[in-house]
Amino acid sequence: MASFDWSTLLVAGVAAAGLGGTTDSAPAPAHGYVWPLSPPPAVVRRFEPPPRPWLSGHRGVDLEGGAGSVVLAAGPGRVVFSGVVAGRGVVSVEHAGGWRTTYEPLIDRIARGTAVGAGTTIGRLDTARSHCAPATCLHWGLVTGPDEYRDPLLLLGARRPVLLPMG
Repeated sequence: MASFDWSTLLVAGVAAAGLGGTTDSAPAPAHGYVWPLSPPPAVVRRFEPPPRPWLSGHRGVDLEGGAGSVVLAAGPGRVVFSGVVAGRGVVSVEHAGGWRTTYEPLIDRIARGTAVGAGTTIGRLDTARSHCAPATCLHWGLVTGPDEYRDPLLLLGARRPVLLPMG
């Protein structure tokens, strides 16, 4: 068993683990992004990546919202999907580098193909379809590649401290 010199531990911020071979070679762009709800909401449920792509997990964060709250694009990009999936309204915005943010459940969704900036209204929160019932929440996700999910809070500069052994 290896021994570590615990006096040389370093607290480092690292990106949340992704799924199925995800690497963190491309750092999360922590500038130019905003909260998708205003004012900045409480995080009701955090990102919980599954150990394998086919296992259960929570591939995004749930943000506390109010009935009909305006939902904003977190960053500049283009709406690549606006429709209904499993009975819930979903919007997906593609950003620079091919990263996508997803938002659900939404009503009054923005049209596919629309260019958006950070803070552009993309829809309103649907209370009838909220998976946080009886509360209302926005499920906000970040997809960085095929089957590769990351914590969308990284777009806002959020980091988790991790203790790393030195030497």
